[in-house]
Amino acid sequence: MTITLPNSTSRQQSTCCTPTETTIPRPAESRDLARRLKALSDPTRLQLLQLVAAHPGGRACICDLAEPLGVTQPTVSHHMKLLAESGFVTREQQGKWAHYTIRPEALNDIGQRLASLSHPCS
Repeated sequence: MTITLPNSTSRQQSTCCTPTETTIPRPAESRDLARRLKALSDPTRLQLLQLVAAHPGGRACICDLAEPLGVTQPTVSHHMKLLAESGFVTREQQGKWAHYTIRPEALNDIGQRLASLSHPCS
């Protein structure tokens, strides 16, 4: 939900600026977006997303993710947990291995939310 600030017509308008209606996201929405962007801000997590996306069906076993990046399995588990908590992947346990699947709708959503920053009124 957003808050709309009214157009202030009682203020003196300068020749270069025209007041417009501004939509401000609620604090909870901003915190959620920041948390999700933080999950994507780590280069290792971005590489992991790319590796998972490159697997057939956008689904990869955690056992296939550590070696290409030269990191340990616990490090991969930590990063994948953060990506799952942020909604970018789903996790499915099969025996002793976890399999991760890309959630394209989550990536599309974050892209749309970022794009809306450049044209908030559209």
